[in-house]
Amino acid sequence: MARWKDAVRRVLYPAYEARVVKGLPADRIPKHVGVMLDGNRRWAKSVGAETAEGYQAGADHIHPLLGWCEEVGVEVVTLWLLSTDNLNRPPDQLAGLLNVIEGAVDSLVRTHRYRLHPVGALDLLPASTAERLKAAEDATRDVDGLLVNIAVGYGGRREIADAVRSLLLEQAAEGRTIEELAEVVDPEHIADHLYTKGQPDPDLVIRTSGEQRLGGFLLWQSAHSEFYFCEALWPDFRKVDFLRAIRAYAARERRFGS
Repeated sequence: MARWKDAVRRVLYPAYEARVVKGLPADRIPKHVGVMLDGNRRWAKSVGAETAEGYQAGADHIHPLLGWCEEVGVEVVTLWLLSTDNLNRPPDQLAGLLNVIEGAVDSLVRTHRYRLHPVGALDLLPASTAERLKAAEDATRDVDGLLVNIAVGYGGRREIADAVRSLLLEQAAEGRTIEELAEVVDPEHIADHLYTKGQPDPDLVIRTSGEQRLGGFLLWQSAHSEFYFCEALWPDFRKVDFLRAIRAYAARERRFGS
């Protein structure tokens, strides 16, 4: 019975996916999609695998996601791979996770299809990991393809604090007084110092695994984003799930905070 159901899915799903893609209005595709790749550990537990295998399964699932994004016309993707809170995990577990992340980033570089941009507090990461992320950015700087933000050691509160600090240091270096500094601290100037400066804010944020909270992801940038929460654990997130998220976004009337 299970084999029969799998065979039916293999036949029906591609046809259904093609129909959904065809029905997406070209003028309502999100330019920037943020994805919270949640549920890797729970997935590993559900299939009787080690936690490290769950991390690797999640990393292997990044390539298909980016391909789906390219197919529908998304221009920027932000992938949250490791939060600042995750840096407090047991050393052995953290080392294994960072190793998987480094391998995933190297794999993306080798495709020559994506322009990678690390976002996060790289100074909190091991030097070898930070250097690997910077090298990936340098190696893909001239790639004419999907811009992929790699959020590692990322926390929304930390990003805002870093942006304000950067703004104040910039102004202080130009000889501004405290009073003059106060005059330039506004949303536009802070936005110019975020990790994603110069990029459009995310139109759509997707979180897998059934959790319905941001957890600090793109706190500043997502003020006017639409959100889509999916029950599937990240390694089980299918193309049809992604297309449903895009379809749901396209059907919404965006109010931009009003």
